[in-house]
Amino acid sequence: MADLQALGRRVRDLRKRQGLSQGDLAGEGLSASYISLIESGKRSPSKEILRALASRLGCDPEVLFELIETPESDDDVELELRYAELSLRSGQAQAAYGAFAALHEQAQARADESLAARALWGRARALENLGRLEEAAADYERLHRAKPTAAVVAPLLVVVALCRCYRELGDLTRGVELAESTLSELRDLDLAPSRESIEVISTLVGLYSERGDLYSAGNLAASAVETARAMEDRQALGAAYWNAGLVAHRTGRVADARMLVERALAIYAEGDNDRSVARLRIAHASVLLQGDQVRPRLAKSTLEEVLLSLDSIGGSAVDRAYCESGLARAALLLGESESAVEHARRGLVQLGPGHRLQTARLLVVLAAALLQTGRTDEAREVYERAALQLEASDASRQATFAWAELAEVLASSGDAERALWAYRQGMRLLGHRSFFGVQGNGLGASRST
Repeated sequence: MADLQALGRRVRDLRKRQGLSQGDLAGEGLSASYISLIESGKRSPSKEILRALASRLGCDPEVLFELIETPESDDDVELELRYAELSLRSGQAQAAYGAFAALHEQAQARADESLAARALWGRARALENLGRLEEAAADYERLHRAKPTAAVVAPLLVVVALCRCYRELGDLTRGVELAESTLSELRDLDLAPSRESIEVISTLVGLYSERGDLYSAGNLAASAVETARAMEDRQALGAAYWNAGLVAHRTGRVADARMLVERALAIYAEGDNDRSVARLRIAHASVLLQGDQVRPRLAKSTLEEVLLSLDSIGGSAVDRAYCESGLARAALLLGESESAVEHARRGLVQLGPGHRLQTARLLVVLAAALLQTGRTDEAREVYERAALQLEASDASRQATFAWAELAEVLASSGDAERALWAYRQGMRLLGHRSFFGVQGNGLGASRST
């Protein structure tokens, strides 16, 4: 059996001989808190983790291996998996990533397909939480191609996660294709509706809505709500209400959106999915900032509470960015323009380069805030970045709005020619083409010859 106390003492002694702190010994994939647990004999690290520690401690790995059981028992593996899941749920995404990555290497060495799938599923979710979306999507794609049994990882949940990544990366076409093909396969199999299939439908509703296909989104959302009601599955109904609310919001039916999101929030609050509740509260705040009866102070207080809770519930960079975006919008409505600029900039920093769609939305908010402070030239430049990024993200409807807002900025600054050009960019995305040979060249209107 492994002598964890002796292992802990040896790691601590070797660390002190090297003059290292626990923080110094920690690094890629290993937190200082995990090192502390090893040294106190409260963790049974995998061989991969011990090999990494040995490299940092400057000793032969066998010096550490001799104190653990070889080969590692199934109980030890389950313990490591539970630790990794706990780290992920408690917001320690980096520690979770390291633990899942080590378990995946171990599974490959043992040719253990079941463990490999579970570890890969965990690693992908950790990467997503860290904002490393392209890497997360690659791991989700590997799982999707491997099609592990539902007893290991639910295949439909992999599809939902993969679509979520593509949505944030701005690849809406790929996300729609994946969700549509999955639903087509389910219809061919003539399977009864399930909670997971409703989540796929709800995900497709969101993708349609982002792409601007509100007719398809509305019809599918209504169908999802009816199916979930017939199933009498509260969580499935909550997901359906959530995305139906999104469509209502996009189509300007703010009262309906508020009702649907509040219904979804009530359902999710019955369970223990704190992260979904946080996301719904963010959505609820977004609805409070729209329509004829906006409530920016309530939205602001709601988002501030959510922002404080995200560290403890494992919120991702996207969760925080949505919070900051909402707080920026609330500040704009309250006339707190400098605060709006600060919130928008914080959101952009948290997102990093991967989240193209949400980055574009935050740029729109930042531009509006800069305009409110009188920094017209800077606002114009930010609006152009936002509009181009939205267009590149396949989000034509949102890009149209961004071009329209840019046109308003240009017109208000007296640049009528470029304002006309910006309006034409938006009209082009809606399918409009000039019948009279008038072209927009980015500098103004000219007549082709």
